[in-house]
Amino acid sequence: MTDARTANAERRSVVRVLLASSRLTLIGLRQVLEAEPYVEIVAAVNDGEEALAQTIETEPDVAIIDADLRPISGNDAAKRIRRELPHVGVVILASDDKEETLFDAIRAGAAAYLNKDCEAAELVDAIRRVRAGQFIINEKVFTRPALAMKVLAEFRELSVYGTGAAKIFSPLSPREGQILDSIAQGRTNKEVAYALAISEQTVKNHMSSILRKLAVNDRTQAVVYAMRQGWIKGVES
Repeated sequence: MTDARTANAERRSVVRVLLASSRLTLIGLRQVLEAEPYVEIVAAVNDGEEALAQTIETEPDVAIIDADLRPISGNDAAKRIRRELPHVGVVILASDDKEETLFDAIRAGAAAYLNKDCEAAELVDAIRRVRAGQFIINEKVFTRPALAMKVLAEFRELSVYGTGAAKIFSPLSPREGQILDSIAQGRTNKEVAYALAISEQTVKNHMSSILRKLAVNDRTQAVVYAMRQGWIKGVES
């Protein structure tokens, strides 16, 4: 029994990772991560469209994506992944440390931002923390006053310009908005899943993401906050 419990615990601790970068960078990433007993590489690709397709197919815990991917950029791929699979943590790899590149990663919804020349230990630590739900990209923002001001300015527009701007800058993906709007109508997770033709577990995953994004504790608080911001319609008359 003890051995079975240990095996189950080890399986739960394994982080499933997708890699998307140039062929040369992939070689280095594989060398680092294949040496880690609790990291499983579920896919390794070298273009943005394949990164998106393989992330949707394999649903990794963490997707490590090169910002310089083509034909769609790593940041664009990250945005779409965060929209469709909000429970997947995204780590953006970049060849430079410019503020504009970091700002683009923040807007894409990345949980972490690393230079391609980072140490192996930093990469592994980032994967573990992102898998745990942390947005460690915020730590880089705090060390750059000019970038912090830029981020704050963008979010300040949301409150200054009211509901119209709030809809543009809503942190919720379209699917999350649908789910929260359905919950505002009084539907259960099971009813929402049936209405949207998705699994109940997918609804739960989206709700976890919604609560985290809005920094609230329960569904009711999420609905009230989203209604005040104009992100959902609320109860139908």
